[in-house]
Amino acid sequence: MKLTNSHILLLGCAVLLSAALSSCGLQAQLKRADKKYAIGEYYAAGDIYRSCYKKIKPADKSLRAQVAFKQGECYRHINNQRATSAYQNAIRNHYPDSIVYLYYAQTLQYQGKYKDAEKAYSTYLTNHPSDYVAQAGLYACRQVNEWKKEFTRYKISPAKEFNDKRSSNFAPCFVGNNSDALVFTSNRTTASRKNRQQSKITGVPVNMLYSTRKNALGQWEEIEKVAGLSEDKSDASSADSDGESESSSAGSSSESQTTQTKKKTSPADIGVCTFTDDGKTMYFTYSKPINGSDLGAQIYKTSRASGEWSEPQLVKIFADSTITCAHPSLSYSGDTLYFVSDAPDGYGGMDIYFAELDQDEWKNPTNLGPTINTSSDEMFPYIRKDGTLYFSSKGHPGYGGLDLYYANRQDSTWLLFNMGAPFNSNGDDFGITFAGEQEQGYFSSNRGQKKGIDLIYSFVLPEIVFMVEGKVKNNYGDDLADATIRLVGTDGTNAKVQAKKDGTYKLKLQQNYKYVMLATSRGYLNEKYELETFNLKDSKTYTHDFTLTSLSKPVTMNNIFYEFAKWDLTPASEEGLSQLIKLLNDNPNITIELSAHTDRVGDATSNKVLSEKRAQTVVNYLIAHGIDKERLTAVGYGKEKPVVVDDALHEKYKFLPVDQELNEEFIDTLPADQQNIANQINRRTEFRVLRTTYKLY
Repeated sequence: MKLTNSHILLLGCAVLLSAALSSCGLQAQLKRADKKYAIGEYYAAGDIYRSCYKKIKPADKSLRAQVAFKQGECYRHINNQRATSAYQNAIRNHYPDSIVYLYYAQTLQYQGKYKDAEKAYSTYLTNHPSDYVAQAGLYACRQVNEWKKEFTRYKISPAKEFNDKRSSNFAPCFVGNNSDALVFTSNRTTASRKNRQQSKITGVPVNMLYSTRKNALGQWEEIEKVAGLSEDKSDASSADSDGESESSSAGSSSESQTTQTKKKTSPADIGVCTFTDDGKTMYFTYSKPINGSDLGAQIYKTSRASGEWSEPQLVKIFADSTITCAHPSLSYSGDTLYFVSDAPDGYGGMDIYFAELDQDEWKNPTNLGPTINTSSDEMFPYIRKDGTLYFSSKGHPGYGGLDLYYANRQDSTWLLFNMGAPFNSNGDDFGITFAGEQEQGYFSSNRGQKKGIDLIYSFVLPEIVFMVEGKVKNNYGDDLADATIRLVGTDGTNAKVQAKKDGTYKLKLQQNYKYVMLATSRGYLNEKYELETFNLKDSKTYTHDFTLTSLSKPVTMNNIFYEFAKWDLTPASEEGLSQLIKLLNDNPNITIELSAHTDRVGDATSNKVLSEKRAQTVVNYLIAHGIDKERLTAVGYGKEKPVVVDDALHEKYKFLPVDQELNEEFIDTLPADQQNIANQINRRTEFRVLRTTYKLY
């Protein structure tokens, strides 16, 4: 078919019309996204912006930059990792406001990409060198690897008893002083919440409060929804999918009510609570869009009598009802309420405030000031009995996302500390609660969660415990069940314990003290051991085994060595001689005979002279190292006193019968290699106790 001029004209018009309609469609979608963004429906708005961005021509960089930035803002507000690529697109298309680099850096830091985040922070600081949040972020990115090496002693683990892997669970709170009852926030599915509506802000089901308590065995019982808190309060309004419907009051006509039931009602979000000391009154956060508009959260109060919670009442703090108030935390005395707000006198984002109780009203809302609050978000305050404030922040130097901090008031200011690892990660870490005055409790984190869901973690600061344990045995290796261990310390300790049947013992120590231990057993020499517990940062168990020497039998010193055919001691003898000196010092009232023996090889007279000189060499060494010469007797026996085999020697050398004397006649019957072993056994240095009353009388 041949195209006429009319056909060509019509075709051109169709193309132009299609382009115009496409443009109109895009503008309508952007207008719809802008409207949702304005009322806080970030999840829905972000997805529309994302869809629109793909339809904008690459040449239209200005519009692409604007849409990409708004997409990033939507996803940043709901912790969606798509925010990073959205900000990248905004930068690539030359978004005119350098604030994009700050938000881009924060999302990179949130993902643990510290080097990339460092570059983005540096770029932003080029134009805003005094921006505290950017300075804090840059500093943190440069220090985080060092921080990761400095773990605190706290131990954390997922609180599996509270977590539902398919939903978020966060902001746990003990019920008053009762650490056996807990309430937390969750968007889980339960029997009563099978068809949960999704929040238009976050795109996930809305939250409710859940409770649990410990049974007599100390186990957490079944989790239940807190009864009496309506998810759709009577003053809440219906809204269609675009949030454009009219509201209906509690006193509306039946026709209006019928209309309301036909329209899609915006779900309420309930959670993050605190209790009075007696656990009878609860303050909590309640948020519900009105006419499709996110008017911010408010704090409500409810009291309990006979197990039932009363109808919640609004806690009025600011005269302007559009000001957000959330995340309540009561002081121990109950007269100060800490909370977060976007009040216009703040420093930016969400700030932490406190209000004072006057009669039944909360008055004088006061910002905690620039030490606590930044131009970013400070959230989830928690105040302990001692006045320590815990909270989470995105603005102070941290690992990324929300980090946990604590602050102590000193005079008119606060001293601020990052809680460090393992509490903090590059994800969001927040919502901490302590079990009374104990250093244990729970907190929330979305670390390692690809979908960003929050889980509850338990934490505990283990007690620093110092112990000393070991075994008492004799010099033949037998356990000494009747041994006694005495412990004397500079902390005033003077304890005495009996070893168990297997010879083991265990004693508790205190930090930063010196201790002296003495092991004794009837028929054996004493042994002393000293230790100290200074400069220890973690628990430690010392191990020391005592080996007590028999009073009635000669003791062979297997680690005393001489030069060949001489009486000079070798350097290898130093350890054995030091042990002998310690034994003599541990038992200052004994005297000993120090004897040396040779094997059967060689002239008897020569062997005796050699053994006498060797024994005297050892005695001279002991005297030179502070042992009184009156306590020492040197004797050389040559080959006159061969060893008599005992059980221990037989166990080591099966070819040697028990009670057999290793004399020449017996050794001559052995093969050559066994003769060498027997000769080596006879070449020895021994000591035996002569008296135990030296200088006692």
